[in-house]
Amino acid sequence: MKGKALRLVVLGAWLLGLAATRGAAASDRDSRTNFEDIESRFSLRTPEVPDDDTCYLVPGDRDSVAECHFNHTSKTFVVIHGWTVTGMYESWVPKLVDALYKREPDSNVIVVDWLIRAQQHYPVSAGYTKLVGGDVARFIDWMEEQFNYPLDNVHILGYSLGAHAAGIAGSRTNKKVNRITGLDPAGPTFEYAEAPSRLSPDDADFVDVLHTFTRGSPDRSIGIQKPVGHVDIYPNGGGFQPGCNIGEAIRLIAEKGFGDVDQLVKCSHERSIHLFIDSLLNEEKPIMAYRCNSKEAFEKGLCLNCRKNRCNNLGYEVNKVRAKRSSKMYLKTRSQMPYKVFHYQVKIHFLGTESITQTNQPFLISLYGTVDESENIPFVLPEISTNKTYSFLVYTEVDIGELLMLKLQWEKDSIFSWSGWWSSAAFDIEKVRVKAGETQKKVVFCSRDKVSALKKGKAPMIFVKCHDKSLKSPKFLKKKTV
Repeated sequence: MKGKALRLVVLGAWLLGLAATRGAAASDRDSRTNFEDIESRFSLRTPEVPDDDTCYLVPGDRDSVAECHFNHTSKTFVVIHGWTVTGMYESWVPKLVDALYKREPDSNVIVVDWLIRAQQHYPVSAGYTKLVGGDVARFIDWMEEQFNYPLDNVHILGYSLGAHAAGIAGSRTNKKVNRITGLDPAGPTFEYAEAPSRLSPDDADFVDVLHTFTRGSPDRSIGIQKPVGHVDIYPNGGGFQPGCNIGEAIRLIAEKGFGDVDQLVKCSHERSIHLFIDSLLNEEKPIMAYRCNSKEAFEKGLCLNCRKNRCNNLGYEVNKVRAKRSSKMYLKTRSQMPYKVFHYQVKIHFLGTESITQTNQPFLISLYGTVDESENIPFVLPEISTNKTYSFLVYTEVDIGELLMLKLQWEKDSIFSWSGWWSSAAFDIEKVRVKAGETQKKVVFCSRDKVSALKKGKAPMIFVKCHDKSLKSPKFLKKKTV
């Protein structure tokens, strides 16, 4: 009797275990096949109507994919917007959609609509990025499972809070998506967050990030300051962007009216989007960025080196370099599209018989080339001393071609400074060395008189292209500069 009871107990336990296993399997199937809890919507925009949601791809509804004319053999871009005050799409959305279709006419451009969640108080919307990322991951997995759509064709682009939603989506898909581009990922509540809660390099095969509004303390910066991708690019140091100050805003309104007022309000933050749009539309003018340990070193022109993947393209045609550590890269830009500029490192050795040291000295340099010229480019040297070499960065908005000649002028101090009234400071300069970042070419310019006396407040000195054997010397390449 006892044996029979024991067998009944074992049989009951086995049946309960079987039921639990089947229940868990059913639950897993339900989570993959029941999409009723997905609140995000997936609009497949068209090249003809980039500014309106005319057709939605509905997870679980195979017919919606056919009805929206999804292209199963081409790339898919998934665009995720950020926080919104108005509860409406911002003006950049159709601009990005249009640019993506112009660059990849056969692609699919899907805009993720999470507007209801995105218009809450910022901390609430920031918390919703996990749910939105989960929605996007389940949608992508469904497309892969139902249609065998390769995730190697998926490129997610997320702006501000949308960048972190993109990262969470990438971390939750069954297979890794090809690429995630973070467009100035949001800083508040994410600067110190752990990787699973924000965008990180592990979220896709390749993650590239543009940082355009990283001013202030880390916890108050609009854009996240720390690197969160394989390649992190900081245009203009990552702070305020050219054309985004009040004076420029007033001038732009006077010229173009109030059509882009929202862009003026969030100018630096949204510049990340417009830089990416630039890379789509101006394929023949790739914007170069340079790896550097700090923006201070970049401002000295010390980082214009393209050896061993030290330079890269900004935006769509970025080279997918996956280093063990994130690469922080810097560049300068114009204030309007096209944003590309041309970077130059200038090195000057200041000679003299008297020991002189001056601080915060203003100069003008003019560059002349085979194609064009760029005159009176201002720069300030924090310090200049006799018998020292100084390196600094200048850039031009036009392609001047092969460099032929330059002029250098030492400006007077302001009229409020007493130093210029009592001294006529001067330095002797024999040569000026210039390296072009975009072409990697080095050029030496010599004084017409062997030595030029550069005097404060006097006429500019002229230096012409000359041959210099020291360019090939290891000593020149390793020469210490300030």
